[in-house]
Amino acid sequence: MSVRVRFAPSPTGPLHMGGVRTALYNYLFARKHGGQFLLRIEDTDQTRFVPGAEEYIRKSLAWCGLRTDEDPWQGGPHGPYRQSERKHLYRSYAEQLVKEGKAYYAFDTADELEAMRERLKAAGASAPAYNAVTRDHMRNSLSLSTSETQERIDRGDAHVIRLKVPRQAEVRFEDLIRGWVTVHSSHLDDKVLYKSDGMPTYHLANIVDDHLMGITHVIRGEEWLPSAPTHVLLYEAFGWERPAFAHLPLILKPDGNGKLSKRDGDRLGFPVFPLDWQDPATGERSSGYRERGYFPEAFINMLALLGWNPGTDQEVMSLEELTALFDLERVHKGGARFNPEKARWFNQQYLRQQPDAELGAQLQQLLATKGIASTGEKAVAAAALLKERATFAADMLEGEYLFTTGSPLEHNREAVDELQKRWKPGTTAALATFIAKVGAITVADAPAFEQAFNQALEEHGLKMGQLMPAYRLCVAGRMQGPGMFDVSAILGRDEVLSRLETGLKTGSTWG
Repeated sequence: MSVRVRFAPSPTGPLHMGGVRTALYNYLFARKHGGQFLLRIEDTDQTRFVPGAEEYIRKSLAWCGLRTDEDPWQGGPHGPYRQSERKHLYRSYAEQLVKEGKAYYAFDTADELEAMRERLKAAGASAPAYNAVTRDHMRNSLSLSTSETQERIDRGDAHVIRLKVPRQAEVRFEDLIRGWVTVHSSHLDDKVLYKSDGMPTYHLANIVDDHLMGITHVIRGEEWLPSAPTHVLLYEAFGWERPAFAHLPLILKPDGNGKLSKRDGDRLGFPVFPLDWQDPATGERSSGYRERGYFPEAFINMLALLGWNPGTDQEVMSLEELTALFDLERVHKGGARFNPEKARWFNQQYLRQQPDAELGAQLQQLLATKGIASTGEKAVAAAALLKERATFAADMLEGEYLFTTGSPLEHNREAVDELQKRWKPGTTAALATFIAKVGAITVADAPAFEQAFNQALEEHGLKMGQLMPAYRLCVAGRMQGPGMFDVSAILGRDEVLSRLETGLKTGSTWG
């Protein structure tokens, strides 16, 4: 039997990173076993539908590199793949269960349901529910005569179809992550399967679609674990072979307790969505990993390890490596705490793996947005230096001084103040010697600048730390950055000389 899994989000807003992880685990499991990965849009709750959410889901999965085998856009042999386009299917299945005595019509109004809950609360019930005990006292086809029930249906009385949960039964199923789960039917309510608006609930549509689409494994979030016993009962009611279940752990907030939410991201300054999202109702914008400069490979790698481990110390893994190593048996039962700094670390690792030519092209584009022109060759050389200190491609703009002319001390009070602090007795003479030796360089590569610098140190009996700060501040205007000999090679002899001379002139006034 071929493995078939699905990711079935609802278009009620942007796709959360927890949802992306669910999609990722489904994808990895399918690819590992040579199976199919489906995308199904579960839009039965039209009251919560958000315009643009479905397209957002599609774009997010595409950016993450999670290619689907069947979905609403490319179609497939089990379509349509939107539940709103399949609603004609569900009524007949609900009616089938009614006919077989496994479900029933319920005509209770909202006021009657509320009155029932209040009665149960007054009687001390901790969790008032429409169930095997209370249904006999409500307005449904179990308490009404067959003729009255039919009369109500014929005249169009609003009604739902509810699952008839067995009064005394033990519901058992094996979860591939959590082991055996056992729930007594007395803890289950008679879930609505078909709503009065002519749409199925999640419970019915989910089961019917998974069956018709041949889904073999249901891999979904922990939040659906309480619904799993109801789904088991539905499979049994239909007489269908049920898929294997695997309920994934929550992604937890970085601090405190509870599930990671958008509010945590807003509070701590990190995204929780894969792409930027603008709420169509409020206009509020939420940032995404893509727009923050994350590589999709880094984002996916980070997500994969939030709740699963390969059994080794390896952390940086391609999608192909993740596929080869993935195993549901190594998915954790407990929640996985999200670490924003670790997410940044993953991006840093992937940035360093990028070919210099690609990073150079990105750097060239970034410079252009600031009105700074550069040759491709120079941008590539600079990117090779700057990437070691960068977490995101935009961080390479700290090397902007490599592409400008003139002293970085001009209009930079902070750099001048730092240079003054670093200017010691003997700096003036040593820097002048260094300038003279730079002027004599014929091949302006990094070794030549290093040789000139070491000769100046030797002649004045100085250590590197006594002259290097002045060299760095005069040429780069900052105390941190790539090695100065490599920086100087990119700038060229004449530009380095000009900057050193300006720095010497500035420093000479201090002694």
